[in-house]
Amino acid sequence: MQREIKKRAGLYGAAAVLLALVLGSMFYSVSIIPQQIQSPPQPSLFKTFSSAEEIKSYLTANSRTYAPFLFVGPADANFGQVRTMMESSQNSFATAPGLTQEPTYSTTNIQVSGVDEADIVKTDGKYLYVMSGTNVFILKAYPSEEAEIVSKIAFNDTNLVGIFVSGSSNRLAVLGSKYKFPEFYFRQFAGSVIVDVKTFLNVYDISNKSAPSFLTNFTITGSYFSSRMIGDYVYFVVSQPAYIILETVILPKIITNDGIKEIPASEVFYSEASDNYFMYTTVVAMNIATAEEPAYKTLMLGGTSSMYVSPNNIYITFPEPYEKTAVYRIRIENSTISPEAKGKVPGRELNQFSMDEYGDHFRIATTTRINWAAASNNLYILNMNLSILGKLENIAPNENLDSARFIGNRCYLSTSVIRIDPFFVIDVENATKPKILGYLKIPGFMRYLHPYDENHIIGVGRDENNSVKISIFDVTNVSAPIEIDMYSVPGDWSDSTVLTDHKAFLFEKSRDLLAIPVSAYYWDKYWQWQGLYVFNITLSNGIVLRGNVTHLEDTAYYWNCQVKRALYIDNVLYTVSDIKVKLNRLEDLAFIKEILLP
Repeated sequence: MQREIKKRAGLYGAAAVLLALVLGSMFYSVSIIPQQIQSPPQPSLFKTFSSAEEIKSYLTANSRTYAPFLFVGPADANFGQVRTMMESSQNSFATAPGLTQEPTYSTTNIQVSGVDEADIVKTDGKYLYVMSGTNVFILKAYPSEEAEIVSKIAFNDTNLVGIFVSGSSNRLAVLGSKYKFPEFYFRQFAGSVIVDVKTFLNVYDISNKSAPSFLTNFTITGSYFSSRMIGDYVYFVVSQPAYIILETVILPKIITNDGIKEIPASEVFYSEASDNYFMYTTVVAMNIATAEEPAYKTLMLGGTSSMYVSPNNIYITFPEPYEKTAVYRIRIENSTISPEAKGKVPGRELNQFSMDEYGDHFRIATTTRINWAAASNNLYILNMNLSILGKLENIAPNENLDSARFIGNRCYLSTSVIRIDPFFVIDVENATKPKILGYLKIPGFMRYLHPYDENHIIGVGRDENNSVKISIFDVTNVSAPIEIDMYSVPGDWSDSTVLTDHKAFLFEKSRDLLAIPVSAYYWDKYWQWQGLYVFNITLSNGIVLRGNVTHLEDTAYYWNCQVKRALYIDNVLYTVSDIKVKLNRLEDLAFIKEILLP
């Protein structure tokens, strides 16, 4: 059933793109049930509309596109399989609280300490919480000899996007989207697609792991964009196109057990601007430990691009015409959501790692594309009002920005042209005068940068032969950084999910441990291998392959056997795919057992 759903979703998604491009006629189907909700206090940065009629006038005057248009959010792209048609990070380990000795375990590879990110696997050191297909499994994981599935939560025809777990409050939060599949009506010179997308967060009490109990739900129309968890508060962002259909303004709606509540125009915040199109961007704050009413704030902005979150602020970027990017700072404190600043910088950011908050400054790296062949890379430092204080422009002209990482008073950038990678070390201590300290040119390019310690950076990218490459950079001498070791994955071509998803990266310095999922292709053998590469990584010995773990049963490759995540609890390595969880000894990777995910 699931396979058929995905097949249909991909077919419909492709048709939707074609119809949108050729016919330009797409309808977003959401029922209109006007109800009034008490309006929250108005932030000084934004104004609110007085009525739906005022929204209609605003869209007509300021938006180039306010009739139905195709919008595919990050989760929608995965679900509809139309991504190809669109153009931490702090891995850490934890010790569970208690008076007795508890196991140490790895956690999700995140960008900002104390700001958790939704993932497909979570652990509290004794149990695993695994999202697979349309199910969430709870497995007893420690001790390993007792590992087994203890419960399953089924979501049927639902697209799950991520989970959070709060061990202190015994809560499990599940984020996902529900779709009403498109129906096509073909007419001469016209066509339409009716799409209904809703994003939800379900909260469960997991005090009894074998029988998790549903507590509450929050559902809102629109596509899932991103989320974070700070303490027991989950903050998630949902985007819905600002449509006018048959002279009617389509507003976001909240679905509860009591019915459907339309967010009134008086609760939609905006700032004066013109854009190609507008979206309703709703930020929701939900305390998963209590029965506190969820808080939300809806802003009419452009199309969401990337999101960076510090313990106190959410920064959301929006592409604007003429190679500009708008940045909004939204202050968060428990259930308080306050839009406080708006700024603009030239160029486009690459992803969340292109941004950083440090002290009372916000830093962002961008690329300004002059044409298809020429580009310029930039770095900007802004104050909390998002006014530019300092800038460094035209870095590595005519090269592509491949990765960025801010660590304290340093910024590390990787750019490339024809598979040659300049690795830049930039001083950002003086907010008004950032400057390049040094750079290194090496074959290949880096797609993900991760701190090893204060003077060494791990890079994951590709070498000159297009194989996955891992490097260690020594930046002790900032004017002359060096690559002290590297490892290229064997094969005619290789790939790793780390290149696009930092949460697949497992690193623990105290254990000399580095592990990444890898796919390797061998043309002469017509063979593909997929699994986890496990390394010892030290400054003295460099990067040494310890071994690998695969979920493949034979030489045949199946997509659901892909190892997506790896983690450890004490001395056991756990690898997770869509069909199983496999346990191996961390010391020598000897097989212990595997648990099938039905």
